[in-house]
Amino acid sequence: MHGGVAILMAAYLLGGAVAAVQPNVEPIKAFCVDFNWGPDGFAPPGMYAKASAKEHFEWYRALGANTIQTFCVSCPGYAWYRSEVAPAQPGMDGDFLKEITALGHGAGMRVMGYFCIGANANWSKTHPELTHNLPNSISIPFTNEYLDYLGKIITEALTKTDIDGFMIDWVYNASHFYPDKKYAWLDCEKKMYQELFNAPFPGDAAMDKDKIDEFNRRALERCWQRIHSAAKAAKPGCVIWLTCFDLQHPQLKNSRMLKEVDWLMNEHTDPQKLLDVQSSVGPQTKLIQCVCGWGDQHNAAKIMSDPRFANWGWYGYAKADPNTTLPPNDDSANAKNIAFMREAYGKN
Repeated sequence: MHGGVAILMAAYLLGGAVAAVQPNVEPIKAFCVDFNWGPDGFAPPGMYAKASAKEHFEWYRALGANTIQTFCVSCPGYAWYRSEVAPAQPGMDGDFLKEITALGHGAGMRVMGYFCIGANANWSKTHPELTHNLPNSISIPFTNEYLDYLGKIITEALTKTDIDGFMIDWVYNASHFYPDKKYAWLDCEKKMYQELFNAPFPGDAAMDKDKIDEFNRRALERCWQRIHSAAKAAKPGCVIWLTCFDLQHPQLKNSRMLKEVDWLMNEHTDPQKLLDVQSSVGPQTKLIQCVCGWGDQHNAAKIMSDPRFANWGWYGYAKADPNTTLPPNDDSANAKNIAFMREAYGKN
C-alpha cells in the first residue's frame, strides 16, 4: 500500500483522472470505536464511560491498526480526558484519552482525537442563543464565542494528552445548512455577517442562496484559520484530519481548508468522491477512504482490493456496544467489513 506502488498508481485512470500519488510513507490503517451515538441520537453523557483504555488499545492492536482514532470531545460535548475547558465524561474511569495515547505510543501507533465542529450538545444546551435548535444535527454557527472555545479545547487536548493530532467532523457552518429545514436568522449570525462582510446584515430577503453560500464559506474560512492556528501553535507537528461526507459541498469546494489540511478522508461510500477533489488538496495532504461505518453501504473488500486505491489510507468505524463499549461481534455488515479490514491490515 505504499513505497514503489505510488509510482505505479499514476498509470491508473478513473473517470479520466489520474489516481493521486501519495507521499512515500507508511500507509494509514485506522479505526474508531464510536462513542458519539446512542440508541436515540447522540449518546447520553456517561453511556460509554466504563470503557477501559487497555481493553480498547488491545482491540485496536488485534485489528492490525497503526492509527487509533478516539475522542477528545464527542458529539454530546463531554471530554474523554480530564479537561478544564469542557465537562469530563461523567463516570469516566481514569483518564481515557491520555491512557490510550500512552499505550498506543508504547506500541508504535499513532493516536488521534476527535472534535465534532458543527455539533456539540452541551454547547447547544449552555449557549442556546448561539445555536439552532436542531438536536443530533449540524447546529452551531461559527461565532467568535464558539471559535474561542474551540481554540482553548484544541490547545488543551494536544498539550494534556500527547495525542498526535485529531479528526474534525461535520465542519460546516450551520446557517441555513439543511434545505428542508425552516430557519430564522439568529442575532449572533447577523453579528457574524457584520464581521465577515464589514457591512450590516442586509435582511432576510437579501439573503438568497448565493449570499448564504458566500456567508458560510467565509464563516468556514474563519473557523479553519482558528483551528489550524490553535493546533499548530500548541503542537507544530500535529496532524489535522478532516473527514467529510460531501467533499463537493459549496462550503468546502476549493477552500483553504482542503489545501492545508494534513489528512483528508472521504466518508462517503464512493471513492470517486475523493478522486474528484484530489486536484484541490495540498501536496502534503494524505488521502484516506472510509470503508466501514455505513453498514452494507460500505464494501471494504471491494474498495481495498481495487488497485487504483492501493496507496490510500484506510479507515473504518463502528458504534460501540453499550455493554462491552467495543464494536459488536455479530453478523452485521459493519462486522463483516471489520473482518476484512483485520485481514487486510495484517497483510501490510
